[in-house]
Amino acid sequence: MENSLNTAAALIRSADALVISAGAGIGVDSGLPNFRGAEGFWRAYPALQASGMSFYDVASPQTFDRDPELAWGFYGHRLDLYRKTVPHEGFEILRKWASEKPGGAFVLTSNVDGQFEKAGFDPSRIWEFHGSIHRLQCTSCSSGVFPAGEFVPVVDVDACRLTNSLPLCPSCGFVARPNILMFGDWHWDSTVADEQAMQFDAWWRSIGGSSSNAVIIELGAGTDIPTVRWHGESLGVPLIRINPREFGVRRERDVALQGGALETLHQLDALIQS
Repeated sequence: MENSLNTAAALIRSADALVISAGAGIGVDSGLPNFRGAEGFWRAYPALQASGMSFYDVASPQTFDRDPELAWGFYGHRLDLYRKTVPHEGFEILRKWASEKPGGAFVLTSNVDGQFEKAGFDPSRIWEFHGSIHRLQCTSCSSGVFPAGEFVPVVDVDACRLTNSLPLCPSCGFVARPNILMFGDWHWDSTVADEQAMQFDAWWRSIGGSSSNAVIIELGAGTDIPTVRWHGESLGVPLIRINPREFGVRRERDVALQGGALETLHQLDALIQS
């Protein structure tokens, strides 16, 4: 592990740009739940265990059609939680490293919690693969994406149900839903994510793409939903994978670090500054 930490620190120190790719595991040190398996999900939402609903069941557009108060009980609780969460010190370490690079950094994340923007990262340098809970879209019409800022959910946590008024589409008055790619979701409005993807492509070309001296720092990205891991591995530059469980890498030039995001970032920062 010590040799791997030194190798990773040297890669970060010498890099001209950083790609910061992150899954749900990066938020654990901020107190956010990581729904690893059914038991982890049900610990966070015991009311759904009683009804036998899994993460895949409640995180679907069909639940908004069938029982929008239940769906918004789940997503409303998450929206409130994410609004209150303070990003941990690891985000600031990443931001500091990025500020020292000529090409800066670009964030690629499957997380919908908005923590990178909240931590001070430039919104124009963030690609949210699966959307954001801080944006809404209509469950009926195709009027586009709008901010969730005016919606303040009141949730009966014991029942996992929204108890105040449902958010509504400003164009047609139908129920609104989060602008998040859900399971079995054919109606997700990907407009914002598509624009973010184009911004990343332009930045990636500007620094030299796969021929650049960039390094990918991947944090807490698992294999259940492998979007983050796949994108990082496809870029063709060295990758540093930080993960407490699924930390293995396939290429010789990549570095595997077993550990949580915050602890490992502190260890790397100490080596980089030494």
